Parts: sequence; structure tokens; C-alpha cells
Amino acid sequence: MFDSNDLEGFMMKEITTEELLEKVNAGETLHLIDVREDEEVAEGMIPGAKHIALGEVPARLDELDKSKSYIMVCRSGGRSGNACNFLAEQGYDVTNMVGGMLAWEGDVQ
Repeated sequence: MFDSNDLEGFMMKEITTEELLEKVNAGETLHLIDVREDEEVAEGMIPGAKHIALGEVPARLDELDKSKSYIMVCRSGGRSGNACNFLAEQGYDVTNMVGGMLAWEGDVQ
């Protein structure tokens, strides 16, 4: 289902943790989706992020709005990249947070 080879020439939008932190600190309205597993999310999420584990994304598309832009988050940026590929194929506007929570230096909840 999540095969990056299906998207030849697809350029994934990316945001660094520093760029995202600037947006958070500026009070921008953001739509963050954390695709880590439950036990990872229990260690802390970016405040305001919605948790949808990667394996649940296809079944929970009805919770996402194609008119909004989403920033996908995981531990290191790999699974969120897979989620971006899948969601982009479905017509969603998605951006991958490069480096994931390992690189995040902002607050967690």
C-alpha cells in the first residue's frame, strides 16, 4: 500500500523541525498528524497534533479534509514520508516534517 516507487517524479513537500517550531511559536493554525504508534505517542506529541497511527491512515481518511494542509510527523521522518506519499496520491496537501520527533526541540504534551 505504501510503495514510494508508485510516485515516480513526485516531489514531497518538506518542513524542518526548526521551520515548524517557528510556525508553532508564531501561533499559526497548523494541522499536524502524528503517525507514530501508541507507545511512541505516549512519550509526547507536539501540542495540538492529532494521532493517527500509520497503519490506520487509510481507514481514517474521513477524518481529514482535502481543503486543509497537513504536516505529517513520526519518530524520524520515514513513516511520515510514507503517509505523505499515500495521502498525496489521494489528493491531500501534505508536508513531511524532516527528522521527526528525534529532531524536535519544541514543547511536547
